[in-house]
Amino acid sequence: MEGIVIKSTGSWYLVKTTDGQSLQCKIKGKFRLKGIKTTNPVAVGDKVEIDILADKSMGVIRSIAPRHNHIIRKSTNLSKVSHIIAANIDLALLIVTLKQPRITPGFIDRFLVNAEAYHINAAIVFNKTDIHNQEDHKRVIELCEIYENAGYPTFKVSALTGDQISTVREAIRDKVNLFSGPSGVGKSALVNAIEPGLKLKTGNISNYNDKGKHTTTFPEMHTLSFGGFVIDTPGIKEFGLVEFRKYEIAERFPEFRTFMHECRFNNCTHIHEPGCAVKEALEAGKIPVSRYNSYLRIINDEILDKEKWEWE
Repeated sequence: MEGIVIKSTGSWYLVKTTDGQSLQCKIKGKFRLKGIKTTNPVAVGDKVEIDILADKSMGVIRSIAPRHNHIIRKSTNLSKVSHIIAANIDLALLIVTLKQPRITPGFIDRFLVNAEAYHINAAIVFNKTDIHNQEDHKRVIELCEIYENAGYPTFKVSALTGDQISTVREAIRDKVNLFSGPSGVGKSALVNAIEPGLKLKTGNISNYNDKGKHTTTFPEMHTLSFGGFVIDTPGIKEFGLVEFRKYEIAERFPEFRTFMHECRFNNCTHIHEPGCAVKEALEAGKIPVSRYNSYLRIINDEILDKEKWEWE
């Protein structure tokens, strides 16, 4: 029988079968996908084939259909090991807050680099606009302009008041949507505001502004009544990048791609070389300073493959 993985605990997988059943499943033996070394060989969003045991109490995943994409991050405990967040995603929405908790542009940019690398359309949702003062409001507008100019849709919403929730609802209609972001930004509250019938667990209203309180334990896919699916994920403290070479990073910044092929040197790192079109665009104000600084921090990440960055 075929189905789709709608929840993953790491040892058990909840599979929604084509006939509408939800069945607890395990992996058959030492199941591994060729070419992918991760802590979890099966992820939410995977389309699988299962065998149902004779007593129909559970199933066994025997194979995974080819993925059209997946998104990964560094494993929390093993910094050089990757973890698949979800697979077969149409739109990845990063939920962030300007304060309580404060999310930095660097965190946003690492997420976007990952989405670019795995060919996933991404959008940014700025939540908790109800607690913004005039200065906060101005800052969010500035950030939205930076990311919209790079080609990423942005949304300014409040899960608490419902402000602008309808715009997100329309953007995710009939898609498989990943909701990701740090703990405390209101991912589950936002999903509830979009689809009230789901009633996902959230922190108490008194803790609405607190930082880093986990309410989602495992990734889980939910059906949307107006069409499509949403994958709610646990909060992440950082977004480490794996399986990257440093020379690939610039390609993951859309603003860089506009100029980088005009650089004097084919192997330009966009740091110190003369005739660098990216640096010229930066100086001319065509590339935001925050985005360039994120690029520098990313390529200096010790996890990235240093030996492959030596031009010979």
